[in-house]
Amino acid sequence: MSGCLVELIQRSQQGDREAGEQLVVENSGLIWSIARRYFGRGVDPDDLYQLGCVGFLKAIAGFDTAYGTQFSTYAVPKIAGEIRRFLRDDGAVKVSRSLKERAASIKITRQKLTGQLGREPTVSELSEATGLTVEEIAAAETATASAESIHRETGEEGFTLEAVLTDGSQEEQLIERIALREAIGRLQERERLVIDLRFFRGLTQDKTAKILGVSQVQVSRIEKKALQELRKYI
Repeated sequence: MSGCLVELIQRSQQGDREAGEQLVVENSGLIWSIARRYFGRGVDPDDLYQLGCVGFLKAIAGFDTAYGTQFSTYAVPKIAGEIRRFLRDDGAVKVSRSLKERAASIKITRQKLTGQLGREPTVSELSEATGLTVEEIAAAETATASAESIHRETGEEGFTLEAVLTDGSQEEQLIERIALREAIGRLQERERLVIDLRFFRGLTQDKTAKILGVSQVQVSRIEKKALQELRKYI
């Protein structure tokens, strides 16, 4: 793995937004190549690419540069997993029993190491403890991540996208999936990513900031603007 790539990943993990954006641009071909595998399943190609970008950003945040594994080896299952999870939630992809069992084992090991270390374990530490490769860990965790919806309480705050947008009024009309999808599609790319990570993936602002390579304050501002725009569109 080149020193330049390692430097960009480390800078992105430290909150350098430009480094993260450069990585996405330089790897757009890789993201598209994986997105193309899922063409023809009733999902717009651009949506598949956006899902792939989310997976790629998660790969940047979770990659251990000291492990010695090629970044693409870790990123590919993260990108594919994010897309497959979306398709799975729509019933197009099924998760095997063996993969579910592997994910459960990884989760137990992660919890055990967190207790022992007093922090989240790195991917390399998980790999050593489980005997699995980093790509196997990435594939299992991404493929079996729980489905989210506008009704799910997000992160630590305990509110839902439905509640934020509707304030409890005209619920049936405002949560209609097509209208919401169209409204989100009109947002700028970074706003869409924040809405996805915060409300559909259930992440806190702090975790969202780490994935996107920005500060928590920036996430808060982007989220506020995005919600204001959604209210206008809906």
